[in-house]
Amino acid sequence: MGHHHEHEHECCSHEHHHEHHHHHEGGMKGKLMLLLAAVALLVGAVIIEKNVALPTWQLLLVYLVPYLLVGHDTLKEAAEGVLHGDAFNEHFLMSVATIGALCIGFLPGAETQFPEAVFVMLFFQVGELFEGYAEGKSRESISHLMDIRPDVAHLEDQDVAPDQVPVGSVIIIRPGEKVPLDGVVVEGTSALNTVALTGESVPRDITVDDEVISGCVNLSGVLKVRTTKDFGESTVSKIINLVEHAGEHKSKSEAFITKFARIYTPVVVFAALALAILPPVAMAILNTQFSILNSEFSTWLYRALMFLVVSCPCALVISVPLTFFGGIGGASRNGILIKGANYIDVLSKINTVVFDKTGTLTHGQFAVEAVHPDICDERHLLHLAAHVEHFSTHPIGAALRDAFPEEATDGCSVGQVQEIAGQGITAEVAGHKVSVGNTKLMDAVGAQWHDCHHVGTIIHVSIDGVYAGHIVINDKVKADSAEAIRQLKALGVSKTVMLTGDRREVGEHVARQLDLDEYHTELLPADKVEKVEQLLHTSNIQHQSSYLAFVGDGINDAPVLARADVGIAMGGLGSDAAIEAADVVLMTDEPTKIAAAIRIARRTLTIARQNVTFAIGVKLAVLVLAAFGLATMWLAVFADVGVTVLAVLNAMRALRVSK
Repeated sequence: MGHHHEHEHECCSHEHHHEHHHHHEGGMKGKLMLLLAAVALLVGAVIIEKNVALPTWQLLLVYLVPYLLVGHDTLKEAAEGVLHGDAFNEHFLMSVATIGALCIGFLPGAETQFPEAVFVMLFFQVGELFEGYAEGKSRESISHLMDIRPDVAHLEDQDVAPDQVPVGSVIIIRPGEKVPLDGVVVEGTSALNTVALTGESVPRDITVDDEVISGCVNLSGVLKVRTTKDFGESTVSKIINLVEHAGEHKSKSEAFITKFARIYTPVVVFAALALAILPPVAMAILNTQFSILNSEFSTWLYRALMFLVVSCPCALVISVPLTFFGGIGGASRNGILIKGANYIDVLSKINTVVFDKTGTLTHGQFAVEAVHPDICDERHLLHLAAHVEHFSTHPIGAALRDAFPEEATDGCSVGQVQEIAGQGITAEVAGHKVSVGNTKLMDAVGAQWHDCHHVGTIIHVSIDGVYAGHIVINDKVKADSAEAIRQLKALGVSKTVMLTGDRREVGEHVARQLDLDEYHTELLPADKVEKVEQLLHTSNIQHQSSYLAFVGDGINDAPVLARADVGIAMGGLGSDAAIEAADVVLMTDEPTKIAAAIRIARRTLTIARQNVTFAIGVKLAVLVLAAFGLATMWLAVFADVGVTVLAVLNAMRALRVSK
């Protein structure tokens, strides 16, 4: 906790990041040396005490050397806390307890507790050291994300910082360099490594007119890219921003801990005071000896001081935020960006998952699914359709051309292309009049068409007015969509729903294929919001603490993403509006990552709960022992610092996410 403030503002530039890290390492080394020196002095002081009969006040001076060596930080923080009206922090508790232990030896009939006092302070600093180390580690796990920060952009004539490049400039990206800004390739072909952004290990091939996003690494060829965004708007900046501010949205458990410490500490201080004063006073009255400074007093004062040491809430205040931080870091390694610790709470309790169809459960690109020829073979039918659609800008035209790529090289002559709005296209291919389109076009050319048993977009083809067959085009369901739904059900998600703007039969077909509980079709963006409102309403009636997640990509999903309890944006390489509105961003297009996110959230919360239970349990046990005089200062120190160290080590487990 002592170092929280140092790290709070995450570094802004690369150089600064390294400095920051070295400063952290240097600080750790310096602190370690101090602690070792203090241990040596403490041992020396104990030897002097055992062998030389010094008066108590001179002995105190001997022990003050190691005490001030390790404790000066803590005493300073405690004093600052008192001056700023925030007296009840753990530094204050430690200072009171140790100063009390130093003074206790001056009471009549009491033993000196000098070594204990120094030891408490020493151990407290060891705990702080551990915590600093663990926090440094969890920052490192997040700074691996910062490796996507580009250092330089090469313009035609000079190298500049990425934030100096105006939109629309052409930058050169050589092999092995990071893409500094989002843009479109104007020259060159290459492969991009997107692993830092998406967790995907397979490189992406790109060529002229393809979009490139910042933060990827250019692998093979030299690229010239025209920038489409400035640095602040680029993918990289947005992601880094998201991660750096993820900690600002406090989780409920975290917020609870902060409030808890605020009430808990004063209660403990007053309880300790009561423990020090009331029993000796009561005994003095009962024995009718009104000397309060009897030997009982030092016994109870010692117990009260132990009470203070044990009750310090460091373990909770440190380990819980650290656990959430670890969870966010671990998820980011898996290509899942969680925008704040509060969403970890919500993710773990998701009960309804609502999906958009296009681009989320399906690829969002049309492809030929089946070819049913009537008078020629499949290849010939595709060949004709691809030629007729050669100039079409429609996605269906593109799907037909993709299905027959040889079309460009087979040398057939295509002429008299005529597009009939709302019906299709006719053209002359190798001397035949070929029509490609819907049933209206078939009726217009007098071809006897028949329907297809497949669900999808049916493209009919006729040759010289004679029906030649049809081609089925569909938006393909993603390979892991069905697995994603299965995993969600295995995690206890009770309802999976699909919302789509697509036609009813298409929606029904996908919902059946994936075994979804519910689906709604032919919706406009506003209808989607309305449907989510209804689902939120019904899920709230059934379960008080259950939440609804909406998973979508595209721009039209932004309003729904913002409305759901958790908005999950799919394909972090999708639309900016969706990423802005979402609470969780999946950097790849795999729906199975949703189940992974829920698993990570649940595990993180479990670890946080373990820490809370363990810390409070051990402390209560030692407090009870201390009140009955069965505990020593050494045990009290373990109950505080030992528990903190164990809790921090447990919190580190949140970072490790099994693939």
